[in-house]
Amino acid sequence: MEHIELTCPSLAHPPALAETLLCGVVASGNLEILVHSQSDHSATHFKVATAAHGFTEVWHAVLEDFAQRHPVGGLTFEINDAGATPAVVSLRLDQTFQQWCQSR
Repeated sequence: MEHIELTCPSLAHPPALAETLLCGVVASGNLEILVHSQSDHSATHFKVATAAHGFTEVWHAVLEDFAQRHPVGGLTFEINDAGATPAVVSLRLDQTFQQWCQSR
């Protein structure tokens, strides 16, 4: 299992009622994301656990793109990956953030 961590600058997230939120499921070719608040609202933090080794640069590109597209500062995303493609990762991140915003 490879572990990747990345912190990206981002605008502050919208407040939510939920303290944590789980989106997705770990299954072949998929992933789950747990999101929760953190104290630094100027950045977002990502923690990735993946079975696919050697894709750190790809992960960084997908995560940085997501942090630039959404106001997710102050959130931590813990990602458990089971071989998802970059497109699936991006989609699941978008879904997770939408659910977070709807929990307000």
